[in-house]
Amino acid sequence: MSRIGKQPVSIPAKVKLAVAGCKVTAEGPKGRLELSLPRLTSARVEGAQLLVSREGDAAEAKAMHGLARALVNNMVRGVSEGYQKKLEIQGVGFKASVQGTTINMALGYSHPILYPVPAGIKVTVDDNTKITIDGADKELVGRVAAELRSFYPPEPYKGKGVRYAGEHVVRKEGKTVQ
Repeated sequence: MSRIGKQPVSIPAKVKLAVAGCKVTAEGPKGRLELSLPRLTSARVEGAQLLVSREGDAAEAKAMHGLARALVNNMVRGVSEGYQKKLEIQGVGFKASVQGTTINMALGYSHPILYPVPAGIKVTVDDNTKITIDGADKELVGRVAAELRSFYPPEPYKGKGVRYAGEHVVRKEGKTVQ
């Protein structure tokens, strides 16, 4: 049996969880999320817990069992507490700002980078160089952070670029003059 899949998902008091066939819906203070369970899995609510079960003992069913439980747990945690990613911009003249539902980034290119913020995500910028991404959907928060970082990943010589907060960039030694 899957070690992750057999653990029940505890449902906080402020979260409403509904299971209809293969659809799981979670609603809480941070928002509302929906999930279609992977094949070979099913879910049921018992009291203040959600239990995920699988059909059979095939390798794929075991893998989907743990996956389904992890996805539902991320959903429940997302609608109750939310997820957050922080980015830092380093480099002379590199900056970011939020204009409505668009992030405007100046990263040393000849043009500004305009990134539309998806629905369900809240982005704030502090000191023009610190970006905070908040949301209920863990996958969407991570994807937005990765896309913003991909516009100018940190380079190894001067360390310029967009990086996750606390990310360590291994620096290389430049050319030496003889």
